[in-house]
Amino acid sequence: MRTGFAALALAALSLVGGCSEAEDKTSAPVTQNDATLTLAAALGANKALGTLQSAIEQSELSGVLDGRASYTVLAPKDRAFAALGEDGAALLEDEQRPVLIAILRDHMLPGHLTLEAIGAAIDRRGGPVTMTTLGQTEVQFARSGETLTVTMDGGASARVSGTAIAANNGVLIPIDTVLLPPRG
Repeated sequence: MRTGFAALALAALSLVGGCSEAEDKTSAPVTQNDATLTLAAALGANKALGTLQSAIEQSELSGVLDGRASYTVLAPKDRAFAALGEDGAALLEDEQRPVLIAILRDHMLPGHLTLEAIGAAIDRRGGPVTMTTLGQTEVQFARSGETLTVTMDGGASARVSGTAIAANNGVLIPIDTVLLPPRG
C-alpha cells in the first residue's frame, strides 16, 4: 500500500500546476454564512465538490460532517481530483480506504475557521500561520496580495479557490489542489 501511496503522491505533485491560473483567480477570499446547513449538507449542495463528497462517503467519514463537533474542511474541487488521473480514481476503491482516510484527515482542521479569521491571524502574526490537521500534519496558511494559499508541511500547496461556506458545524474552504504528503 505504501508503494501505491508514494505513486499517488508522485503523480499528484507532478500535476500540481495543472490548473490554469485564469480559472482560479479570485478576489479576496470570503466566507458565506449558511448556519442552516451542516457541513455534509453544504458539501452536497456544492456542485464543484462532488468528488470530495464521494470520497468522504467512501471513507465512511460522512457522519463526522453531520455531527455536533466543528471542523474546517480544506475542500479540493473536482478539477483537483481529476488532475490526479487514474491514481485519484483508484482512491475511491475499497482497498484504498485507509489511504483515502489519511488524505482526508489531512484536509480537516479542528474548529470553525473562516477565511476572514485565517486572514486576521496572518495579519496579527505579520506572516504565515501554521495549524495542525486531524491527521497530525502541519499546514501553513499564507497570503500574497489577494491570494490565500495553504501548504502541507513538506508537501503540496493549494490556493483558496472560491467562496468558503460557514455551516452550523464548521467551514468548507474550496481549494484547487489535493494536498498530498511529500514523496518518501
